[in-house]
Amino acid sequence: MSPHRYVQAAQALPPVLARLGWSLREALREGYRARDLQRDVLAGLVIGVVALPLAMALAIASGVPPQFGLYTSIIAGAVIAVAGGSRVSVSGPTAAFVVLLAPVSHAHGVGGLMTASLMAGVMLLGFGLFRMGRLIQFIPHPVTTGFTAGIAVVIAGLQLKDFLGLQPGALPEHFPEKMVALARAAESFRWQEAAIGTFTLVVLVVWPRIVRRIPGPLVGLALAAVVSWLLAVYVPGFHVDTIGSRFEGGIPRLPPHFDWPWNFPGADGQPLGLSLGVLRELLGPAFAIAALGAIESLLCAVVADGMAGTKHDSDVELAAQGLGNMVAPFFGGFAATGALARTATGIRAGARSPFASLTHALFILVAVLALAPLLAHLPMAALAALLLIVAWNMSEVRHFGHILKVAPKSDVLVLLTCFGLTVVFDMVIAVSVGIVLAALLFMRRMSEMFQARLDEGASTHLLDPHMEGVVVYQIGGPLFFGAAEKAASALARISDRTRAVILQMDGVPVMDITGLVALESALERLHGMGVFVVLAGVQPQPLEMLEKSGIHGGKLTALCSEDDAALAAVRAFLAEKR
Repeated sequence: MSPHRYVQAAQALPPVLARLGWSLREALREGYRARDLQRDVLAGLVIGVVALPLAMALAIASGVPPQFGLYTSIIAGAVIAVAGGSRVSVSGPTAAFVVLLAPVSHAHGVGGLMTASLMAGVMLLGFGLFRMGRLIQFIPHPVTTGFTAGIAVVIAGLQLKDFLGLQPGALPEHFPEKMVALARAAESFRWQEAAIGTFTLVVLVVWPRIVRRIPGPLVGLALAAVVSWLLAVYVPGFHVDTIGSRFEGGIPRLPPHFDWPWNFPGADGQPLGLSLGVLRELLGPAFAIAALGAIESLLCAVVADGMAGTKHDSDVELAAQGLGNMVAPFFGGFAATGALARTATGIRAGARSPFASLTHALFILVAVLALAPLLAHLPMAALAALLLIVAWNMSEVRHFGHILKVAPKSDVLVLLTCFGLTVVFDMVIAVSVGIVLAALLFMRRMSEMFQARLDEGASTHLLDPHMEGVVVYQIGGPLFFGAAEKAASALARISDRTRAVILQMDGVPVMDITGLVALESALERLHGMGVFVVLAGVQPQPLEMLEKSGIHGGKLTALCSEDDAALAAVRAFLAEKR
């Protein structure tokens, strides 16, 4: 194909697809030098060290063997980095997904998890193509904070099983019942697992305060593996569960390889298969994964911009997240999104471009090929300790408490509702109820801002002592369905002696169809009484609606942009009636 045809093909693409790879091109356009590449490679190695144990821990927490988390970091991390709209964001499996992915893998197996991730990728790509990136900012802060803190509680609770060595058997579906089952299994507590988990937890907390250049997860998990091996050799009867013992054969020394997502086993151990019934069952979970992925990736991009001084393209980032989640399941990966902790680690280590994220993906690939036998010795209790730290960081306890102290009661209600519903039920219900509740409370606030009152002093220039029976009403605030009833009731108090009404609407910035219907009903009542109505100072958006409705076409209604014109219209009407 000639270069001219390549240009034509690019121009035929939707604008968002044509901008894929925007962040990478921007970095190169600004003058990318060898020194910048060196910084990105070093930062990518640091990110890889942090991401390696996290990818395995998050895969296990999601109900699948650890290698699938590694494959997700390799494939999705590389694809999203190349195509993305955020220069320094790092993508991969995240803790927020655990509460959504674990039920899917439990009900539909690995194949179901990968198929749902593929479907979510298609939805994310659609979000980007339809330019929905900016809509995410309309999700209220108490909603995101509430469900994030709820997810942190769920993740922390689920780690108690491996951290304490409990054997509860098959766990129920919902979190409260799971906690009851773990409490009943307290007799199976193993001090060996708790000792290794506590040791790892202490190292993860203390190490970053002593040495910041070497990532805590690398030191904590490596020491946990060494200590557990030494204790197993020198202490009779000492034994802890490891990746190798939990997953027979450990981590295969194989790179990601192509296969159809639905060829992986379902809940019964047989290939899942592709059918309309399977897609129908996975549609709801896939949409939840896509919605959470969109929120997490864009929040990560916003934070990254603040830390690195960059600027992201939200629609391109969503489309890239979609591509990454569409490609990864064909190579053994599952749902991925922007990972805030890994992104922040990369920025602090000097990351400047997507090459840092590419280096992190390459590092994990090399680790799978070279270190798989060693990774099998990592204790499960140590991975649980790592996820406890992740959950603590996710919870943002101080920020949560700050909102409780300073936020209005309505925001506190939304926050606690989302938090409680996430813990008791799931994130999908929490977000749905939270957004609806926040919207209703917002509408109540807006309706409280609306005022329709008889103006006896502020607009005396609109009154003439020689004009009896003329009243002025001051209307202020958005005239929408939340305030329509208040407007109608205020105008219903017009007396029988009123001959003309001036509605001063310069304080009404916006009006919806419900507000228009309420206004039309009030005008119809006034016209029935023979009252002349002037709408004065109407702003552009309400004016457009009023003109389309033909509300100014009658003999008893006038639209005036200025107060003098409104007064003249009233005088002309009264003179005609004499």
